[in-house]
Amino acid sequence: MILKQQIRNSIFLLIIIFLFACSNNYAPKPRGYFRISLPEKSYLETDTALPYSFEFPKYARLRNDNQGVNEPYWVNVDFPQFNAKIHISYKPVENNLYQLLEDNRELAFKHTVKADAIKEQLFESPEKNVYGIFYEIEGNTASPAQFFVTDSINHFLRGSLYFNTIPNKDSIAPVLDFVKQDIIHLMETLTWKSL
Repeated sequence: MILKQQIRNSIFLLIIIFLFACSNNYAPKPRGYFRISLPEKSYLETDTALPYSFEFPKYARLRNDNQGVNEPYWVNVDFPQFNAKIHISYKPVENNLYQLLEDNRELAFKHTVKADAIKEQLFESPEKNVYGIFYEIEGNTASPAQFFVTDSINHFLRGSLYFNTIPNKDSIAPVLDFVKQDIIHLMETLTWKSL
């Protein structure tokens, strides 16, 4: 009888231990992403017959954008390590500055459907006659950074950063911050050439 009582007490004790041991709430850990090694910042100057010149990163490739057959001054700055590129388009200003600015604004604000916010940062370099806006488009958008620069008389250059992946602001955040610095450097080093 005492043995049966001890077995019942032991089973009762085990049940209580199991009930209290399993009462902790389990919270799943957030999804992790691979660590990305970022190269050291170093730049090259464009050496082309383009009507503009700028410095681009050594870890990027500058190539003509073959899609614009009628647009010989369009180029891409490819970042193969990051699976990203900056599409750069150029248009001469021919009494159409307002239309170029409006087209640029529409292209940047097309992302408002998916964007959490769009921040505009003015850019001025009077000594080089370069003026523009850098757009930081927050959220899961196709193009998280865009910009334009112009001299308001002869030249208009526009750039859009694209990642060749499904937009996920959390996973691309470190690379986006890194490439945004390169875009700002591109804008700061841009100079115009004669047409």
